[in-house]
Amino acid sequence: MPYDSFIGGLPQTLGGSASLVGEPLASGATAATESAGRIKASPVARAMARGNNLDLAAVAGSGANGEITKRDVQAAIAGGGASTPVVAAPAAQSATAAATPSKVAEGDEVQPFNAMRRTIAKRLAESKSTIPHFYVTSEIDVEAMLALREQVNASVGEGARKISLNDFLVKATAVALQANPVVNSAFSDNTRILRKRINIGIAVSIEDGLIVPVVQDCQSKSIRAIASETHPLIERARAGKLKPEEYTGGTFTISNLGQYDVENFAAIINPGEAAILAVSSIRPVPAVVGGQIAARKRMKVTLCGDHRVMDGVAGAQFLQELKRVIENPMQILL
Repeated sequence: MPYDSFIGGLPQTLGGSASLVGEPLASGATAATESAGRIKASPVARAMARGNNLDLAAVAGSGANGEITKRDVQAAIAGGGASTPVVAAPAAQSATAAATPSKVAEGDEVQPFNAMRRTIAKRLAESKSTIPHFYVTSEIDVEAMLALREQVNASVGEGARKISLNDFLVKATAVALQANPVVNSAFSDNTRILRKRINIGIAVSIEDGLIVPVVQDCQSKSIRAIASETHPLIERARAGKLKPEEYTGGTFTISNLGQYDVENFAAIINPGEAAILAVSSIRPVPAVVGGQIAARKRMKVTLCGDHRVMDGVAGAQFLQELKRVIENPMQILL
């Protein structure tokens, strides 16, 4: 499927108004430039110390300005200095640092997270730990949609923007959300907020991270209008040139791993939204058509829903409508 950048589920802020790059990102400075009073150590040295339960306060640094290096930590471990457990101050701990640290062995490569990766880790952990996810999967026949796309693009003039399968998918999703507004909602303080606008975010992979550009007001736009917006949005996302208004305000997200030969997967809901749609690869499979077995092109889609605002039946009804629209795609063009 086109758009090799569609991937994964990227949580937005808890208010649902800003995606990853909308968050203030922490500095990428190393521990050697930390404020006074902190132990100066390289990122690799810190990781090795955590993995071997070594208290850095007991290690003498041989680096610049007394910074503790990897070699210093290795020497301390070899000398039996790893018996003192590392105890982090409660205020310095975070949700993503709660897990037991992995030990770093000789030859392992420790890659400190950049600011974007740290934010992704934080948001994903918040989403999975605070939102009760449920999952509903459906298999959809896409033969009619593929045939209609071919006809539509055959009529497009030379040099004009052609419609992709993902454009069809965005519009079909908007139609299904109109029929099932509870899926286009959000949880807030024991209330459900039904969103009037259908703003569909598209998860896009960028270098060591993800971002979710948003196509606004899909409920009132034609498939051609959606196509004319989606392609430039993805190009600007790849180039890191999105404006804040282009990655904020999403009400629903699509994560598409179709080009990676994925049979089925589940994504993580963006906080501030009630669901995300995980789209897998189109595959030729045996199916019963008119009482006969024939090869048909089909894809599996999984709705990941917030159980606080909807139940499994609501998710199933949304997928039933999405399946109906995709398998009878002429209405998408109306």
